[in-house]
Amino acid sequence: MPSRDSYEVHKGEKSLVQKAKREANQEDILAAALGMRMGPQKPPATIWQPLKLFAYSQLTSLVRRATLKESDRTPRIEKVHNFKVHTFRGPHWCDHCASFMWGLMAQGVKCADCGLNVHKQCSPMVPNDCKPDLKHVRKVYSCDLTTLVKAHNTARPMVVDMCIREIESRGLKSEGLYRISGFSDSVEDVKMAFDRDGEKTDISVNAYEDINIITGALKLYLRDLPVPVISYDAYPRFIEAAKHTDPEKKLEAFREALALLPQSHTETLKYLMAHLKRVTLNEKDNLMNAENLAIVFGPTLMRAPNVDAITALNDIRYQRQVVEVLIKNEDVLF
Repeated sequence: MPSRDSYEVHKGEKSLVQKAKREANQEDILAAALGMRMGPQKPPATIWQPLKLFAYSQLTSLVRRATLKESDRTPRIEKVHNFKVHTFRGPHWCDHCASFMWGLMAQGVKCADCGLNVHKQCSPMVPNDCKPDLKHVRKVYSCDLTTLVKAHNTARPMVVDMCIREIESRGLKSEGLYRISGFSDSVEDVKMAFDRDGEKTDISVNAYEDINIITGALKLYLRDLPVPVISYDAYPRFIEAAKHTDPEKKLEAFREALALLPQSHTETLKYLMAHLKRVTLNEKDNLMNAENLAIVFGPTLMRAPNVDAITALNDIRYQRQVVEVLIKNEDVLF
């Protein structure tokens, strides 16, 4: 009969063998994730160990982003109703509780985006399931970005798509692109045309020869948004991300900040940054690099939410840095 000591030794050896198998399996998985092929001979420790540390740090980063508190995330799909006090003509019933809406004036509230009618006291209990309807959304400029996107069933506002396509077709080499302002009356004409005609608006060279009018119309649209492209909820995280000095930590902080944006805002920002990156590729002709574009678009894409004047003033340089980082790292951040 084997002694207790020999049993313990055997048990210990078995445990070590199992541990070695687990580690070998983990290393195989890690190698596959890194795109490496593991032969009989493992890479030297001087190469393998740094690779393991890098891969584990990336996995840790992914897990951390995946486990962000739900309270830190802005809803990506849901949209709150845009209720306004309304006077109904004739008998009306609440779409939430199905009870009669009494009174002669201001009997309840109506969603300006989808037309839902409810009692004022019922409105806080209505789910955030607004589905904007074009017959209620009658303007393009100054309209909430998510509302416009849902009403038109598009990934981004048509203004952004149409203006960028036009700019890229004939204006990428224009000197001072986005820095030089177009004639204000003409920019206002484009705005009214989009509000009136939507996707049928003509912004071709035949209608507006000066490309700066189109860039002005795009900047005006972004400035007029009730909630900026970089939303108020995400604003503090982007400012904090810009303050990081370590390049890797900065990019990680930017990824976490981007995760807080509503989907329509993310899609718009991604499309815009890819466009601005292409603008910088023509810097030799247009004289607009990432820093110059960031100076223009910093206050256009993000606005300080309810802060004092001194803080807002101090944030201006970080707003510029945020946009500059997004342009330069567009290919790895989105």
